Amino acid sequence: MDDDTTAPRTTTGGGEDGLRRAEDVVARILARRGTALASTEGQDHAHDAGELEREAREGTRRVQGLSTELEDVSEVEYRQIRLERVVLVGLRTSGSEEDAEVSLRELAALAETAGSQVLDGLIQRRPAPDPATYLGSGKARELAETVAANGADTVIVDGELAPSQRRGLEDVVKVKVVDRTALILDIFAQHAKSREGKAQVELAQLEYLLPRLRGWGESMSRQAGGRVAGGEGIGSRGPGETKIELDRRRIRTRMARLRAQIRDMEPSRRTQRASRRRGGVPSVAIAGYTNAGKSTLLNRLTGSDALVEDALFATLDPTVRRTTTPDGRVYTLTDTVGFVRNLPTQLVEAFRSTLEEVGEADVILHVVDAAHPDPTGQVQAVRSVLDTIPDAGGIPEIIVLNKADLAAPEQLAVLRTAYPEAVPVSAWTGEGIDALRSRLQEVLPRPRVLVDVVVPYSRGDLVHQVHEDGEVASEDYADAGTHLVARVDDALAARLGEVNAAPAPDLDGE
Repeated sequence: MDDDTTAPRTTTGGGEDGLRRAEDVVARILARRGTALASTEGQDHAHDAGELEREAREGTRRVQGLSTELEDVSEVEYRQIRLERVVLVGLRTSGSEEDAEVSLRELAALAETAGSQVLDGLIQRRPAPDPATYLGSGKARELAETVAANGADTVIVDGELAPSQRRGLEDVVKVKVVDRTALILDIFAQHAKSREGKAQVELAQLEYLLPRLRGWGESMSRQAGGRVAGGEGIGSRGPGETKIELDRRRIRTRMARLRAQIRDMEPSRRTQRASRRRGGVPSVAIAGYTNAGKSTLLNRLTGSDALVEDALFATLDPTVRRTTTPDGRVYTLTDTVGFVRNLPTQLVEAFRSTLEEVGEADVILHVVDAAHPDPTGQVQAVRSVLDTIPDAGGIPEIIVLNKADLAAPEQLAVLRTAYPEAVPVSAWTGEGIDALRSRLQEVLPRPRVLVDVVVPYSRGDLVHQVHEDGEVASEDYADAGTHLVARVDDALAARLGEVNAAPAPDLDGE
């Protein structure tokens, strides 16, 4: 018998003491929401922005508390509202017990976001995952008993399973087994709304599915030609092609088409970015952990009505809004997809074009949930993803400690010590927003060229463009036209020089 056949839900050993400790662990996991949602638990979100889109999502999401009797609803409606009953499994190979619990609580929040009901949770301590069943044969049998006792129909593993491990565990527990990657992909599939977002999620799902295809029964048998079908037998059989090989070929073909579609969509996004660059409009990318409050901060800074939802991965597609600094300079804010620990590599690759919005920004607004139990872990998880984005490392970063109204004063003090330049705010109440605007005003790049020109009255379009894209120091009116002293970019400075109705000013001292 394996040495991992311990008492149910035991993480530290067998016996009654181990059982009590295990039951305490499970109680802590199931009594609290996932860590990314814990800080906002109990808040009233009835008036959050994006009400119409939130209602549309709720219409297709399985919700708890509705009748599941088939005589009350149609079969299609039954499939939509029926909750999957899941048991969570975590593996602690290193680190503290608290780290394993935090990770499993986050998995519980992901499962609830996907539309599941979490019934139980197990944490197993092993030096390394078992190559056959991930947990080991003894703990896998114990998990099967837990699944049967709770009437669960799905097991979710807090890690990425190899295809052989998933099959081995399914053979023991006799229910569907999915891993953390598949769960996150499912959430992304539910929340994707744009054509590009749907294509990116489907590509990530197919990349994940391809090595995990499994044939059942006759689906693995060889397909033969007409002579064998006619019963000619020996001598007429060819190598044929298995059903699973056909499925793999279709998946590869579909993946190639999706990659081509995503490439075809990139020029449009590139053109939009280039048009903003030509206009000299600086850009700020909002990045951060999922449910850290990025969309709420976007709405607070710009006065927009982007979707806000107390859920994980509520925003997938970039949302771009214009706003101004306190001194009147225009810039854009881009809300990007949230990150999470162990974000699937398939998603990072599929969302490469979307993440380029961060790499093209002038400033990164890194939003951290200051009330989170492990905010430092959030920062590390986000930066690990940012490190994979070309050119993102050299972009100025402003850390925003959001939800400062919910964080304990001592936790805020620790974070201010760890990140001295961080700005504490509450996007929910508006606390600290003015300080953040002032900080953005300092960090945003300014136009490089100082001009002192007289623009003819017939070229009011240039005066308007200076006000839109530059910084006007002074403006008055002369006989020949509008006298402007301003900072602009190189291209606009050249156009102003061509129409200047006054002698070239002496700006050598600037």
